[in-house]
Parts: sequence; C-alpha cells; structure tokens
Amino acid sequence: MKFTIIARKIERNEALEKYIEKKLLKLEKFFRDEPEVKVVLSTQKGGQQVVEATIFVPGMIFRAEENANDMYASVDKVAAMIERQIRKNKTRLAKSLRDNAFAPQEEVLPEEEETNFPIEKVKRYAVKPMNPEEAILQMNLLGHEFFVFENAQSEEINLVYRRKDNTYGLIELE
Repeated sequence: MKFTIIARKIERNEALEKYIEKKLLKLEKFFRDEPEVKVVLSTQKGGQQVVEATIFVPGMIFRAEENANDMYASVDKVAAMIERQIRKNKTRLAKSLRDNAFAPQEEVLPEEEETNFPIEKVKRYAVKPMNPEEAILQMNLLGHEFFVFENAQSEEINLVYRRKDNTYGLIELE
C-alpha cells in the first residue's frame, strides 16, 4: 500500500503514523493491485480527534471518517469500518469491477457475535417536558450528540440528535 498521511491542526507523530500503517495494511489482503491510501488527521473544537481514511483501488474508492477523544481509537474504528464495507460489498463489487479485482480469500469464518457489552457509566436524570427546539438547545448547551426529553405537546418520550451534516433529527417512539 502507498500511504499519504496528512496532519491538519495537529503535530505529526511517527508512532501514530506507524500505527495507522499497521492497522490499514491488514486490508491489503483484499486487493490484488497495490491500493493508495490517504489518511487525514485533524482536531475539531472540543478536542475531538478526527481520522479520515480513503483507499483508492482501480475502479473503486473506500472511505471512512471517525472522531473520538483519542486518535488511536479513531484509527481503530476507521479500519474496522472500511473492512466492513469491503466484506459487505465484496460480491457486488467483484461484479462491477473486473473479475480479479479482489485477491482470492481463504474461507473466513463469520465473526463471532460479541455477547459481553460492559456498561462503563450510568447516568440518571429527570425527564422534563419541553418542545423539540428547547431540547436541541439543551443538547447543544451540554455539547452532546443526542438528548432524551418528554415532548410537551404529545407527552411522549422523544429523542433529538445531531446528524453528520449538522442538521437535527427527531425520533418519536411508538
């Protein structure tokens, strides 16, 4: 794989670059041709560490973006996302690309389902009646990505969330 690693608003770190290469080199087994990989590292307001990875293969582009408080965690998530994209679409992609685009694979056993989901933290708070606009304001003031509230009009529990395109969504339970 040919790597291009770009750092924006963050200092380049050789250990991190080696970690990125190690994680993404595991994906090389899926391709016959040598793919080009572009990784952009940046930080956002609030300390979020963002990793954008794009893999260019003849006739196809795989892309994933993730942000977390730790750059290494973001790299792990991005590598897993791209691998999922490749595995999920492998047969569909093989039809649209030339027949030998993907390297032959040994029979891979399906990933074992994770049955242990440790809960790190539990929060309790009183749900207050409000309208969705007030809930969005409260969510933004708290700096959260979602907020649960009681809808003052319907008296039902609702959830507002921030979408990736910086718009908002509302989930109403049935």
